[in-house]
Parts: sequence; structure tokens; C-alpha cells
Amino acid sequence: MSVKSLRQTVQGLLPSLVPVRFVAEDGTPVARQPADYAEPPVEALVEAWRQMILGRRFDTQATALTKQGRLAVYPSSRGQEACQIGAVLALRPDDWLFPTYRDSVALVTRGIDPLEVLTLLRGDWHCGYDPAATRVAPQCTPLATQVLHATGMAESLRRTGGDGVAMALVGDGATSEGDFHEALNFAAVFRTPVVFFVQNNKYAISVPLARQTAAPALAYKGIGYGVRSEQVDGNDLVAVLAVLTAAVEHARAGHGPVLVEAHTYRMDAHTNADDATRYREDGEVERWRAADPVDRLETYLRARGVLTDEYITAVREEAEARAAELRAGMNTESVADPLELFDHVYAEPTPQLREQRALLAAELAEDAASPVLHTQES
Repeated sequence: MSVKSLRQTVQGLLPSLVPVRFVAEDGTPVARQPADYAEPPVEALVEAWRQMILGRRFDTQATALTKQGRLAVYPSSRGQEACQIGAVLALRPDDWLFPTYRDSVALVTRGIDPLEVLTLLRGDWHCGYDPAATRVAPQCTPLATQVLHATGMAESLRRTGGDGVAMALVGDGATSEGDFHEALNFAAVFRTPVVFFVQNNKYAISVPLARQTAAPALAYKGIGYGVRSEQVDGNDLVAVLAVLTAAVEHARAGHGPVLVEAHTYRMDAHTNADDATRYREDGEVERWRAADPVDRLETYLRARGVLTDEYITAVREEAEARAAELRAGMNTESVADPLELFDHVYAEPTPQLREQRALLAAELAEDAASPVLHTQES
């Protein structure tokens, strides 16, 4: 390879020096529009705004349900709606999505019943929806394992002759895991149609980004593997959708994987069990609040005259109605059969599993036959 060809190859892998942005934090267009990306159609942006309103209301309702004891845990994604909704809207229905535990809003945007989305966090089934029917893998709690799964699925799509794409949603902490790097290397070598979308929300639980990497940006982690890379303002829905749409089409066309890093922020604690005040200051949160992705897009679309007060009211009423449905559904106790523990471990149960199932069934039958002693406190 000549020096000129090598230089062109390297330049083709490098991300933008600064994150791609279309809309400033105050909701006005940036002075210099990105030359390499097309702004999405206005209809797509209006639908994205609607999904952001619905998604944020879902998120706040789920947080409230956790405080009421209806959920065992809930990792809020408040502040990251542009990333999650942009990711889903960049995909076709027949593409695959591989989410993390924080990507519940993405699943709701994909059209999955919110009650099914919360099944895992409720402590019922590991996955409350049908991955094959929805083309959404089970939400992944271990860091970065879904990146390997997404790469494997994308490789299977390539080998079977289709043009489907897989997208793996990743947190910044997961980029420190070996699984992440193995997936990038494999995908690059085999030109696998997968998009790695890193939501860099600045903290891996309580560990700040500066303690995770010395790279100038996480997007640069793709270059060493030969993966085309980009970075984007993750609170600018217009930019996120534009960049991810281009990344998905790059992978779909057979040009190989893409790594996209979105610079965003987790407004709430890591989960309801976390005390974020131990490792970040209120001033930091307030600075990011000024870059709120929902307010930014709403201001931008209002200025373009495509959002009316009547439509905004109608969407917010829709969000409240969905929240009420979610509350009603979560107030119904789920009925769990302990024997289901053995149903989906192996396609053909092992002798040990059959023995354990029989022991549990006998114990449950014995408990059911025993008289129950009722006591009443005075």
C-alpha cells in the first residue's frame, strides 16, 4: 500500500475532531452545519420528539414504581433519550437491537409493551418479550457481553445473504471490557454489518471517564481494529439520528462495522440503589441540564413551525395515558410458578435437572397440603 493510500485509509477511519452537532444547546441551528451528514426529514424529527416525550414519561413512571416497591431496581436513562430513540429510529424493523439494562426507553420506542420491558426489572422472567419476534435481544446486565452477541448475529445475517444490520448499545464502562475489543476485532476482520453505539454518559457507575481511559475520545478505540469511527453530540437528536442512519447504511452496504460514540449524560443516579452525590457535584448536573435533549429538540422544531401547542398538548396527554396504563398493569400481582425455573435451561433437561424439579415439585405439594395457621394481631 502506498503512503497516499495508507493516508486515505486512516483518514476514512478517523472520527470528527469535535462531536457532530446540528443543533446547539439553546435549540438554535449551529453556525456551521456538518458537511458529511444530511439532516433527517422534518417528519422523522417530529416523530422522534414524540417518542422522546413518551420515553421520558415512561422513565419517570418506572422510577416512581421502584420507589413504591413495584420494581426491584430501575436504571434511569433520563438525559439519554436522544441516544436511545435515535438508535431505534435508525434501524429497520428487520434489523436487530442489542440493548443494555439502561435502554428500556429504546425498547418502548421499538414498540415493545412497557409491561414486558419491565418484566426483568420486576424480578419475574429474565426477558418479558419475544426476542425473535421483536428483533430485540434480552436486556444485558453483564457489561459488554451483548457486543459479542450482536457481532455474532450480524455475522449470521451476512452469511445467510441478507442485508440486515445489528446494533449494539454500549455504555462507556463497557469499552474497558475485553468482550468489547474482541467484538470490534472480529467485526472488522470479517466486515460484519454491526454498529457499536457507545453512550458515553461520563460515569461507569461511580468511576469517571478520566479513570477509565486516556484516549482523547472513546471513538478512537475503533481505529486500531480498522473500524470506521465517529463521535456525536448525544443530546442532539438531529445529529444522533443523522450519524446513526449513515452508520447503519454503511454497514448494510457491506462496508463493515462502525463505532459511534455519543457524548451524553446520565441525569439521575446509576440506579435507585446508588447515591450519585458521593461522586459528582450538583453544579455538574445543572450544567448538563441546560443541554437537555428533549427541550433542545422541542425548541428547534417550534422555531421551524412544525410543532404546535395543540400537538404538544396531545402528545403529553398520550404520555400521561400510557403512564396510567403502566401503573394499572404494575399494580396487578404477577403469578410465578417456581417450576418454571427448569423450563428453559436446556432444550432437553438433564437427569440432574429432572431430579431437582421433582424434588421441588414434591416440596411445593407438601407445603400446599399443610394447614396454614392464621394469626391476628391484637
